[in-house]
Amino acid sequence: MTELLIRGGTVYTPGGPVEADVHVTDGVITRVESGVRAQDGAKVLDAAGMYVLPGAIDVHVHSRDPGFPEKEDFGTLTAAAAAGGVTTVFDMPNTVPAVDSAGVMESKAAMARAKARVDFGLWGLIRSSSTPDQIEGMAASGAVGFKAYLGYGFSLSRKQVQHNLDPDDPDQESPPDYGTLARLAPLVAELGLPLAIHAEDPGVLGAFRRPLETYSDFLASRPPEAEAVAVSAAAAIAKETGVRLHVAHLSSELGLSAAEDAMRMGTYMTLETCPQFLWLTEADFHRAGNFMKMLPPVRTSADREALVDGLSRGVITIVATDHAPHTDEEKSRSLEEAPPGSPGVQSLYVSCLALAERLGNVWLAPRWVSESPAALAGLQQSKGAIEPGFDADLVIVDPHGRTRVRAAQMRSRQRHGALEGNEFGFAIKAVFLRGEAVGGARRPRGRMVRPAGGSR
Repeated sequence: MTELLIRGGTVYTPGGPVEADVHVTDGVITRVESGVRAQDGAKVLDAAGMYVLPGAIDVHVHSRDPGFPEKEDFGTLTAAAAAGGVTTVFDMPNTVPAVDSAGVMESKAAMARAKARVDFGLWGLIRSSSTPDQIEGMAASGAVGFKAYLGYGFSLSRKQVQHNLDPDDPDQESPPDYGTLARLAPLVAELGLPLAIHAEDPGVLGAFRRPLETYSDFLASRPPEAEAVAVSAAAAIAKETGVRLHVAHLSSELGLSAAEDAMRMGTYMTLETCPQFLWLTEADFHRAGNFMKMLPPVRTSADREALVDGLSRGVITIVATDHAPHTDEEKSRSLEEAPPGSPGVQSLYVSCLALAERLGNVWLAPRWVSESPAALAGLQQSKGAIEPGFDADLVIVDPHGRTRVRAAQMRSRQRHGALEGNEFGFAIKAVFLRGEAVGGARRPRGRMVRPAGGSR
C-alpha cells in the first residue's frame, strides 16, 4: 500500500476552495480534511501557500500518432501534458490511419498505452460513409465520443482526413454533412456519447475560397458565418434527435450567438473554446506569424471579448487546446502552404488560471479544464474533482509564481506555438497521476479511460 499526504494547501473541492490536507492511498483520494495524520512510510508534501487543484482534462489534442511521429507522438504529447498539469488527454481521430473503426481504435490504444505518461481517451471519427456497425464497434472499444469534420474530405488511399477539399479528386471521399449527422445522431444518442463537430460549413467556405497572401485573406477565407451556419444546422439535428452536441474550438462572436439562440430554443449542447481565442487576436499575427495559423482562425478583438464573456457567463463551459503540432520547416512555408495548428497543452492550466483571476474568480479555471471536461466524457465519478473515491490526479500550483511560454521549456516535439512569449501569473510546481508524481515523467503509466455507462 502506497500513501501520499499533501498538507496545508488551499484545495479546490466540488464545494469550493478549502484549507485542507489531501490523503491518498494506492492512487485514490481517501480524505480531504484538516489535521490528517501521516501514516508510517507515507510520502508527505508541504503545500502551504499553494493551490491544490484537480488535474486538467484536455478534451481536444492531436498526438499525430500514428502517422506523423516527426510532428508529435504520444510520448512527447503526454510529457508536455504532464508538465502543464494535464493528467488526461482526449486524442482526436484524424491520425493516419484515421480512427474510423473498432480495429483501428484498438490498435491505436495499444500503441498509446506503450507511450503515454498521463491517462488518455480516444475520439472516434464519423465519415460520410460511416455505418451504424462501425459506430457501435468504436463505442464498444471505448470511444469517449465521435467527431465529424464538417468541410473536411477524406483520402481513401491514405485513410486520412484532409482540410483541403477537392471535389474533383477521385481518391477523396466527400465530407460528412448534415445528412450524415441526421442519419447517425440517433444511434450516438442511444449510445449515450457526445457528438463533436468541427463547425465550419463547407458551402460557406467554398464561396469564400481565395489565395492567401495576408492574414486578412486568411480571415476572409474562413468567415464566422461558416461557424454560425454549422452550429445552427447541427443544433437543429441535436434538438430533434436528443444527441449531446459538442461544438469544438468555438472561435467567433457570431458562432457563439448561433449557439445561444439554439440553447434558448431547447437544444442541449456544450461549447468548447481555446486559450488562443481567449488571449490572441488578428493583431498578434505580426509577432506569431504562421505559428498562429489554425482552423478555425484567431479572429478579432470583438470575437475574443465575446468568447471571454461567454465563458464568464457559463455559456461556454470547456477550455481545451486543439494542440496540433507541425514541424518548424512546415510552419516556415508561405501562409498558403503552411499547415494549420499549434501546440498548446502545456500552457492550458496556467493560461486559464490567469484568465479566471482576471475575471475575478480564479476558481473558475478548474471548472473549465477539469469538472466540465469530466462530465462531457462520462468521467465525473472518477476524475475532474478532489474528493474521496476519485483518482488522485492532482496539481500543485504556486499562485505567486510566473510562467512565460518559451520554446526552451516546451516538451512537445514542436516547441514554437501561438502563445509563445505570453506570461501568466501562476506556476505548476508538482503534478500527480493517481498519486504518483509525473512532472517530467520518463516512463509510460497512462491508462485508457472509458466513459462510465457510455455505450449500451
